[in-house]
Amino acid sequence: MAKKSGSRLPKRKEEFTYRGLNVEELNKLNTDELMALLPARQRRRMKRGLTKDHRRLLSKVKDRDVVRTHLRDMIVLPEMVGKTIEIYNGKTFNKVDIMPEMIGHYLGEYSQTRGRVSHGSAGVGATRSSRFVPLK
Repeated sequence: MAKKSGSRLPKRKEEFTYRGLNVEELNKLNTDELMALLPARQRRRMKRGLTKDHRRLLSKVKDRDVVRTHLRDMIVLPEMVGKTIEIYNGKTFNKVDIMPEMIGHYLGEYSQTRGRVSHGSAGVGATRSSRFVPLK
């Protein structure tokens, strides 16, 4: 099997496998067989059925390469691998390239909602002892 030159999948020494199956084999599985491979929380979600919005997102992912979504609770499925999904974090859409290692995780895990905080040094008057520090 020759890989496409425009493929977004990373080059690696060994082919990626999820529970012993590569991505092509995972795509051939029906939903019941795929559910058996997923972790318990995701298996329960799939058993109860995907909502109308989740099914609509899947159909858009099959048609296009780049899709925007607010559905942070969507499970990454094998047919999404190699696509770019822009996931809303409450403020902006973050571009995420879906890799095979993401199968079984939620989209929201890859678009953080809270930024990193780096605090500066305390200013004058921030503590009781700084009252007695001269300004110059």
